[in-house]
Amino acid sequence: MTNHKKILVALDTPNISAVQDTIEQVGEFVGGFKLGLEFFNYNGVDGLKTAMTGKDNFLFLDLKFHDIPNTVAGAIRGCMSGVVPNMITIHTSGGFEMMKRAKEESALVASKLGVKAPLIVGVTVLTALDNNDMQDIGYSNDTKEQAIKLAKLAKRAGLDGIVCSAFEIESIKKACGDDFILVVPGIRPQGVDSGDQKRIMTPEQAIEKGADYLVIGRPITQAQNQREMAKQISLSLDK
Repeated sequence: MTNHKKILVALDTPNISAVQDTIEQVGEFVGGFKLGLEFFNYNGVDGLKTAMTGKDNFLFLDLKFHDIPNTVAGAIRGCMSGVVPNMITIHTSGGFEMMKRAKEESALVASKLGVKAPLIVGVTVLTALDNNDMQDIGYSNDTKEQAIKLAKLAKRAGLDGIVCSAFEIESIKKACGDDFILVVPGIRPQGVDSGDQKRIMTPEQAIEKGADYLVIGRPITQAQNQREMAKQISLSLDK
């Protein structure tokens, strides 16, 4: 997979037309698109169908499920009832059984539908959190220690990979192996405002460290020229 195909553009908007427009503008320069809570809570499964039917781009459905195992299994079934995503997120802090059930359910639903099962990846520590935040919410580990601990648990539960910041890439690859997928948000090209992200890195740095997918949102979606920004980032990775 070429490096620019590792870019997943975060489409954090409820506006279906805006999503479709960005897909048209930047689709040739990136690997796929992330649709998350904001889009899904406004538009649901029908909105996914409208936005993605006929598109062959990689779909990352980022809903970060976190509940008891049975409820999460049901949520997985529900979000696969329309367009089947290529990748779905759950929270690793839901525990071993919850993660295991989510993975099993996604495979079962995919088998019944006759499609490829989505990758199930676990969110470790949000990139909007730093070590002070970790203490505030009751964790004794720092962000890196907690991310590694949860990544190991996710692998043991059978998940395909995890979501982590770029600063944990090398340690988690060492702990979980090169075939364990790392999805990395908090990516900001040089000179772009960090926004509400606290643990950020440039696309080039994250790829060099071993990221499998880069999640890039506002630097592209809020650019004056989305197409040109996506093209520039793509070219910088494939040099």
